[in-house]
Formats: sequence, structure tokens, C-alpha cells
Amino acid sequence: MNNLILFLLSFLVGIMVVIQGGVNARLGVLLKNSLLATSTALTVGASLTLIAVLITVRQLPNTQQLKEIPLYMWITGGLLSFLAVTLFYYLIPRLGISTAVTFGLAGQLMFAAVASHFGWFNMPLEPITVKKVLGLLVMITGVILINSK
Repeated sequence: MNNLILFLLSFLVGIMVVIQGGVNARLGVLLKNSLLATSTALTVGASLTLIAVLITVRQLPNTQQLKEIPLYMWITGGLLSFLAVTLFYYLIPRLGISTAVTFGLAGQLMFAAVASHFGWFNMPLEPITVKKVLGLLVMITGVILINSK
């Protein structure tokens, strides 16, 4: 897949996150409980993922491969997904979708810059450059401007 398609898919993911956050935050308001909205979203997501696995995965990992994976790796992603989704659904009705998303995006970009600079999570190294720092400063300025009255 060429980079243009990958960039467009990444952009589409951003749009889907906003739609998902808005729809499910509203579900939480209607249910009067953001945890119920979170459980609905994660149950539907897990069910669809399981169906996709059953359709596409040709060979499951063997027992030895599973034993080599540290316990924290089995738990951390799901725990962080639960916390992020639940907080998103809680915050959106209180802050507004634009505010919640811009601050969330700012946090993602800043942490991503640091994590990629140090190659955390075994990801490719992407050193922080002056250009990246300037981009982050412009982004922070944008967040402030978007959220100022």
C-alpha cells in the first residue's frame, strides 16, 4: 500500500474516533451512565474483532509462543482502551467534543513524539527535530485558539 493511501486511512481513523466518541458519549448520556456506553462499545468491538479473527486468521499462535508473551502485554492494551474510551465518553458531554478531541489529540501527538524519539514499544526511531518541536508548538497554539472564547 502506498503512503498516500496509508495517510488517508490515518485521516479517516481520526474522523471515525470523533464520530465514535460523539455517538457513544451521547449513548452514555441517554443511558445516564458512561460505563454502560463503554461496555456496549467495547462488547460490539470485541465481537466484531472476534468475527474478523475467525474469518482471516489461518494459524493461531502455539502454546510456547503464548507463554513467551509477558503478562503485562495481555492486560495493558485492554486496560488503557477501557480507560481511554470511558474517559472520552465521560468528558465529551462535559467539555464538548471539540475541546475533548483537541486536548486528546494534543496529548497523543506530544506523547507520540517522545515515544517515537526513544523508540518505546519497539517502534521505529523517529528523532525529535526542530521541525517537530515547531510543529508541536503550532499545534499547542492551535489547541489554545480552538478552545478560547
